[in-house]
Amino acid sequence: MTTPKQLLVRAAARNNAEWCAAMSRSHGLAGEFGAHAWAAPSRTPLYYPDAVTLVPGADRAALVSRIDTAAPGASVKDSFADLDLTEAGFQVLFEAQWIHRPASAPAPASDLAWDVAGDPDMLHAWALAWDDEDGNADLFQPELLDDPATFVLAGKSADGRVVTGAVASRSDQAVGISNVFALGGGPDAAWPVVLDAVTWLFPTLPVVGYEQGDALAAAVQHGFEPVGPLRIWLHGQ
Repeated sequence: MTTPKQLLVRAAARNNAEWCAAMSRSHGLAGEFGAHAWAAPSRTPLYYPDAVTLVPGADRAALVSRIDTAAPGASVKDSFADLDLTEAGFQVLFEAQWIHRPASAPAPASDLAWDVAGDPDMLHAWALAWDDEDGNADLFQPELLDDPATFVLAGKSADGRVVTGAVASRSDQAVGISNVFALGGGPDAAWPVVLDAVTWLFPTLPVVGYEQGDALAAAVQHGFEPVGPLRIWLHGQ
């Protein structure tokens, strides 16, 4: 019997897989949804998995056969933390928790104005703030703006600088939040403006995502509930 929390995890996993697919498309890479998982045949963008499982008990051999394990860096998002990929040459990179926040939860007050990036210049300004001089701002390509389910949320200071933000990815059952950041502060500083934006943009949709450690604790403080574990596997390390 499928429990309510398992249904929430399935919705969160599907939402996240759709976001990974959108990010991959923006880099010219087409993945494919199957019954058990979304998978891409060649290496996905930095920080993004080559496969995301969509149901518990995914077929391990079939999953691994759909991704390129010959090139360095293949990874799998084991959405239900129920696979053992060690025999296929993978090791656990990290574990985290899916999180869920009901649509009815009140949004916290924010003292920052926010906007949705609508042109390449604003997306680039957002990416530079998100990157914080790590050299990976080009991960967010202008083609991402063409995806109708992707909303790049930018919290701005009084002088118009992007100082906090996240990516919101809408699916049928939820809106997923990823890439949460705040310059000069942790997730506690980001969540008020992000949730303000999400509540305004998607008032009827629950909010999902995944976090670990201090970021998970911050999400819980802002009304999220952990609903199930996930595991990221990395090949050849």
